[in-house]
Amino acid sequence: MRIIFHGENAASFSQGFDELVGPEAEIRILPDALEAAADREAYAAAEAIIGVKFDAGLPMPHDLRLFHVPGAGYDAVDLARLPTGASVCNCFGHEQAISEYVMSALLARAIPLADADARLRRGDWAYWAGSPDRVHGEIAGQTIGLLGFGHIGKAIARRAKAFEMTVHVANRSPVATSDLVDRAFGLDELEAFCASVDALVVSVPLTADTTGIVGREALAAMRHDSVIVNVGRGATIDETALFEALRERRIGGAIIDTWYRYPNPGEPHILPSRLPFHELSNVLMTPHMSGWTSGTIRRRQQVMADNIRRCFSGTALVNVVREGQP
Repeated sequence: MRIIFHGENAASFSQGFDELVGPEAEIRILPDALEAAADREAYAAAEAIIGVKFDAGLPMPHDLRLFHVPGAGYDAVDLARLPTGASVCNCFGHEQAISEYVMSALLARAIPLADADARLRRGDWAYWAGSPDRVHGEIAGQTIGLLGFGHIGKAIARRAKAFEMTVHVANRSPVATSDLVDRAFGLDELEAFCASVDALVVSVPLTADTTGIVGREALAAMRHDSVIVNVGRGATIDETALFEALRERRIGGAIIDTWYRYPNPGEPHILPSRLPFHELSNVLMTPHMSGWTSGTIRRRQQVMADNIRRCFSGTALVNVVREGQP
């Protein structure tokens, strides 16, 4: 089986992959830009491709049986251009890491460990117990809102409940109340949902329906001291509306891990938005890192290797985005 890892992201999963798929695998790692003729030929001859994108600029893989995205999002994969006989799959395994990121970011807002440490090193006992003027916050008793209740949303809900938080959910398909969910909203109730929470976590995938789903109306409905967290895709939150709400202090703050602009060969150090979020003191900015842990890589490697073995043995695939046609 001829397996291609296409691009830097996909190559992150290549180490030790031959041990997972077996000795019959022929594995090749290709760069993002396929400029060499030999690289384009190898791509065209691949039977399985692991990559984050497929578009008109790439060679047509005429023998392709499986295109595997090494993550959950496949919005950069032009499904209509791929050979009809090729199945397309994605993988998750990042929900553990992302849920830990969300909880640590919320805890950091309530419990100022870094600031307390920096101040005490200067002899400033700013948070010393014993006076109501020096109290800090806690997340127990707060309400967390999960816009999207897939793998990530469910993992966050489990951890939020461990911290005695109330969990509200807004989702496209109905969600029943349970030990994890205290209240559920439909997407047609988005403003009421936003108004009900102290922390709003956006984890929906980017589709035509979710682009800008959190817009001016939803942001206007949020409480003045609430925080919004984006670990889904940048464009699910209206860029201008979010910036203005933060700049004008109409909401309490934002924790943003997924963005509107990303590095490219011509701009390796590009700022993540055309708007100056980096000048706002009420924003925590991270570089799309929430799900990128050694555990995520290991779990995704196992899923992709298993799917490749399934594909070549004729066994049903898991996490199927599109089934290949005979």
